[in-house]
Amino acid sequence: MSSRYRRSQIKAAVKVNEEMLRFYWELGRDIVEMRIEERWGEKVIDNVVIDLKQEIPNISGISRRNVYYCKQMYLLYNQYVGVVPQVVAQLNEKNTIPASSIGKSSGNVPQVVAQIPNEIATRISNDIFSVPWGHHRFIIDKVKGDAEKALFFIRQTVENGWSRNVLLNFLDTDLYERQGKALTNFNRTLPDETSDLAQELTKDPYDFAFTGITGRYNERLLKDALLNNITQFMVELGTGFAYVGKEYRIQVGEREQFMDLLFYNLNLSCYVVVEVKIGKFEFADVGQLGGYVVSCNHILRKEGRDNPTIGLLICKEKDRIQAQYALESSSQPLGISEYELEKFYPEKIEGTIPTIKEIEEKLKDFPG
Repeated sequence: MSSRYRRSQIKAAVKVNEEMLRFYWELGRDIVEMRIEERWGEKVIDNVVIDLKQEIPNISGISRRNVYYCKQMYLLYNQYVGVVPQVVAQLNEKNTIPASSIGKSSGNVPQVVAQIPNEIATRISNDIFSVPWGHHRFIIDKVKGDAEKALFFIRQTVENGWSRNVLLNFLDTDLYERQGKALTNFNRTLPDETSDLAQELTKDPYDFAFTGITGRYNERLLKDALLNNITQFMVELGTGFAYVGKEYRIQVGEREQFMDLLFYNLNLSCYVVVEVKIGKFEFADVGQLGGYVVSCNHILRKEGRDNPTIGLLICKEKDRIQAQYALESSSQPLGISEYELEKFYPEKIEGTIPTIKEIEEKLKDFPG
């Protein structure tokens, strides 16, 4: 009974947030489309705020600052979203705009929407109107008018359930610029339906500042530091990574092989072998990683459950041409990225690590 009541509360809160955002969207749209500031000057916004408060006494969140964000929200997303028809109204020539005309539509003129597939436009619209207003304000402040960057963070917030503080931290870590940027051969070595998703799970560079390493270090020290901060490490790797083991042992013929780090990605349903190198990338690194990937497919991968294993090499420095040539030489799905130790990273992130239940359902009976 209590859980059902709680679910009802959450649904009601989501609905209230959506209706409020749609009102803000319409308010911003009317200011832009009716050219209110251009016609009557910037001070007319103060009158709009006063009129709205008089006509809707119980309204909250209406201030000059908030109206600015409503306008910016519309300017940022209007090319992607067709939410409601455009307002057609008789504009009087006074220095005020009747509050009753704000946010109301005549239904005569359709909104102009970018030429994108309907299903994508619908998803974008749903995402925008499901994110809390406080998140929108942070995004508007940080993206400086870059709509694609804004939509990236909107989508990440929806998928990962980011709180406002988590969003702010990620806005400060260049996630948009790094996401999906690893050099890979996924488009050639993975099926079409998974290659794009696999690419999006990569980053370049990876941010290892959470390790706290500032002085001299070797590979063992770096890997130990990564595992001592395993939560932050998996967050930096991306959504859906579950940790399997460090220096994971597999028996290949008569010899033991030890993979630096082994993960399982629940979104891709595949093992991910991660090799960490503190020096420059070398051709031999791809041969070693490719061998681990093949071994993992033969020994660990279960037919019908697991997709092909992916290998990820994270090194301190790479020559892009050399790395690209090495990837072309391999038939295994591999990616090559760099890492950095200097940048700020959020201390605590929730919502991006698989739950215990998810891990238990996917990972069973791993060989030692």
